[in-house]
Amino acid sequence: MERAATEEPVLVVPLRGVGRELAYRAGPAGGLVEAGSLVRIPLGRRVELGVVVKVGDDGGYEGGELKSLQGLVQPFPVLREEGLELARWMAAYYSCGREQVLEVMIPRAVRQGMAPKRERVLRLGKKPEAEELAALEKRAPQQGRVLAFLAGQLAVDRWPRALLRKRLEVSPAVLDGLVEKGWLREEEDLSERLAYDDELAGAERVSGEAEVRLTEEQAAAARDLEAAVEAAAFTVRLLHGVTGSGKTEVYMRVMERVLRGGGGVIFLVPEVALTPQTVGRLRARFAVLGEKVVVWHSHLSDGQRADAWRALARGESRIVVGARSAVFAPVANLRLIVVDEEHEPAYKQEEVPRYHGRDVAVYRAMLNGAVCLLGSATPSLESLHNVATGKYGILHLRKRVDDRQLPLLHVVDMRREKGGRVFSQLLADKMRDRFERREQTILFLNRRGHDSSLHCPDCGYVAMCDHCDITLTHHLHDKRLRCHMCGDEAAVPRVCPNCRSPKIHYKGSGTQKVEAQAARILPGAKVVRIDADTMRRRHAFREHLSAFRQGKIDVLVGTQMIGKGLDFPNVTLVGLMDADLSLHLPDFRASERSFQLLVQVSGRSGRGDRSGEVVVQSYLPSSPPIQFARQQDFDGFTSDELEHRREFGYPPYRHLLHHLFRGKSVEKVRFYAEQWRKQVEPGLKELGVEIKGPAPCPVERIQDFFRYQLWYFCGKVTPVGDYLSEQRRAFQWDKEVIEILDVDAVNLL
Repeated sequence: MERAATEEPVLVVPLRGVGRELAYRAGPAGGLVEAGSLVRIPLGRRVELGVVVKVGDDGGYEGGELKSLQGLVQPFPVLREEGLELARWMAAYYSCGREQVLEVMIPRAVRQGMAPKRERVLRLGKKPEAEELAALEKRAPQQGRVLAFLAGQLAVDRWPRALLRKRLEVSPAVLDGLVEKGWLREEEDLSERLAYDDELAGAERVSGEAEVRLTEEQAAAARDLEAAVEAAAFTVRLLHGVTGSGKTEVYMRVMERVLRGGGGVIFLVPEVALTPQTVGRLRARFAVLGEKVVVWHSHLSDGQRADAWRALARGESRIVVGARSAVFAPVANLRLIVVDEEHEPAYKQEEVPRYHGRDVAVYRAMLNGAVCLLGSATPSLESLHNVATGKYGILHLRKRVDDRQLPLLHVVDMRREKGGRVFSQLLADKMRDRFERREQTILFLNRRGHDSSLHCPDCGYVAMCDHCDITLTHHLHDKRLRCHMCGDEAAVPRVCPNCRSPKIHYKGSGTQKVEAQAARILPGAKVVRIDADTMRRRHAFREHLSAFRQGKIDVLVGTQMIGKGLDFPNVTLVGLMDADLSLHLPDFRASERSFQLLVQVSGRSGRGDRSGEVVVQSYLPSSPPIQFARQQDFDGFTSDELEHRREFGYPPYRHLLHHLFRGKSVEKVRFYAEQWRKQVEPGLKELGVEIKGPAPCPVERIQDFFRYQLWYFCGKVTPVGDYLSEQRRAFQWDKEVIEILDVDAVNLL
């Protein structure tokens, strides 16, 4: 029977090309349309998608008869009321369109209406007695092996037919025979495309199975957080714990309290790479409660994203783990959001909407009356400032579990090493010692390639990218020069392209050179490199980390992928190859990030029952971040750094809005940046805003686009953002000039 059309008006935010709410009649879908429904709408001659934001309201529409919605994409709302409010706040705070926020909040697979996948599954028809199983194994060994396997799977009662065949390496006839005899029952069922549910999952389910005895500090933190959860009111806690102090165990204790009370949990990690390890621990821990942990990040397939969203929206799962976009997951009765490694810049999105996952998590927790738990060994200065002003509470874990000692940190002045070595003598000797003791080493260098530049000593030529203002990096394995900004590449010249001198040579080191020299220092060792060049194959990162955990790899060389969050008990030595890299960046946060990197990378050492050591190689060993890290003086560093920030009015004492102008003509970009400042300066001064710039960006040209920038320093973001948005609409822009406004900017290069 057809549903009757309804004249009830609804307000819809189209996801494409309008930038405002539009009014429609609910039409035939009227009885099912709610705030948060994803609908198809007629828009001109096209049919587009939109999200219903109000029912029973036409927004004062006076244009005649309203058009009708053309149907629902999903049978139930894709956003709850708190999701709609979150979108409204993000659009206002980050100075972007609400439709841009909504498009990020609703996965593409959900917008496309992707249906659940169905497959053939097998279940035990009847459980065999021991005598029956022995007789079958004697008469039909393959069938007996399958039946014995299924009878022993207490936690799994259904197996996809294709997966069972692959797992046990049997033919279709073997399974058909068991079905015919009644031992197995075959039926069609929904196929859940569950991320990280494969042959690697077992190796990732480390820790968590056995009961862990909390330290006094952990127990005190857990009690405080459990009380906050029980109070059912919004609060933010910063859990500041040294590396190896057991922050994850505290997270899981509080999560358990939330789940037992019927609540839901979002667990955020800064990097997709950290997700498998975290998922493994949580699945091992909460399987006994019958809880299903789903994964949420941008590297999943559309089917996995759709199934994860469906499981959360229907309440089939109450725990989601993922990178920053998981903050939008449709978790029912949300009571806790954990933001692990909250200081990480990876939580800031660099495309529209340029939101910060940590800050959105805090706001979403407020909308739900939930607890937001921020954790880090090196908290951001913004979070520490919020603690100082009373906005956040703080909990401390000052000791490692089992009273393990923090690693001993050695600083090597590389100016005193002979011949521009990549490895200091101290680091090389300690690597040999660890290899002889069958312990593992991690070598960290946040620069890919073999050599960072190629130059000619005769004429001064340096190999530069033709499209960006940076040097080309030498990649040895395929003998290419590559730009790490735009991806352009060229062959390695045999002579100088400028003066034809054969004396051209390379400078600097990348992970390829570190890998090669580590193999020469330890001829019998298994050395593996993990960076963006080697991790292009799906699951490669998980496979390498699994092998490292099992002791099949002796030395792991990598970039920032391996610098945080990973837990390997047999790692007793960490080498930080060039501790000065981040110190040289033209960014007021350079000192903070260098200190955080030193502490986080050092924290990978000595996490088991053996003491750890760290060798920091530096050409600036007396710099404050290195000296404070050497003395393990977090309070001293933050006090010193905050004093500098206060002096210049930098965040966290004021908000920073970064305005970027880019285009193919440097004269045009500079002209429009200057004209823009002239237009907005009077109004911004009335709002108490300090303006700096315009000035060229540190890397002025990327992909043939020249870049200029302005900075706005202000006490409150929203009024400044509203004013700038109004002026952006009124300003006469040239179509060849692109402008980007980034609120609470993190990347200033």
